[in-house]
Amino acid sequence: MKQVLILGATSSIARAIASEFAREGVNLFLGGRDLAELEHMAADLDIRHGIQAHYGSVDAEDFAAHKDFLENATRTLGEIDGVVFAIGYLGEQPRESADPAAALKIMNINLSAAISLLAPIANILEEQGHGFIMGLSSVAGDRARPSNYVYGTAKGGLTLYLDGLRNRLDRQGVKVITLKLGFVDTEMTYGKRGLFLVASPEQVAKSACQTLQKPSGVYYIPRFWRMIMLVIRLIPDSVFKRLNL
Repeated sequence: MKQVLILGATSSIARAIASEFAREGVNLFLGGRDLAELEHMAADLDIRHGIQAHYGSVDAEDFAAHKDFLENATRTLGEIDGVVFAIGYLGEQPRESADPAAALKIMNINLSAAISLLAPIANILEEQGHGFIMGLSSVAGDRARPSNYVYGTAKGGLTLYLDGLRNRLDRQGVKVITLKLGFVDTEMTYGKRGLFLVASPEQVAKSACQTLQKPSGVYYIPRFWRMIMLVIRLIPDSVFKRLNL
């Protein structure tokens, strides 16, 4: 593994993952919206770890531009050994519930953009017969809660999409890893109420990279969220809809 593309690279979790890869000598292509921040991030990784860190602009909602971005990334790297999809947008549930456009924004950024960007990469990896796709999903997709069901719907869809890619690509030698994240201390969750057992981006990044040594599959980070979500999924609907979640 020498060349990795990171989508949504300026998020806190993606930054930490990029640092983990860079420490292992992996060359990177960083994709995100803020070119100035990407340039700073790439230069820092170059200096700290002696790798080649490239970058390019990609907007999750600008689907027409995704093809050119991916062509630039693959041309620059030469060969892609893996991709990390770390693009995400939480939004605000009250607004999403009342405004279809706001809800569609959540769906487009978290799910439609994943399909638009990962489908061409999946074809490349399938043809070369090796590599990995790592997608950052969420425990929110395991069961729809009143407080964030639009976001949960998008992440649930992302999980299913990655399931499909895994079932298609595993026999071709391509690993597909789905990371279901619990609460993480990031800009996206800052100030949100009701958070508990919050992990740091660095903890998540270390666990995420460790999953690449494991078989293709779905991994909860931190691991205890698997049991938490099992309990939540087993709560009867008649009880669950009365809970303040």
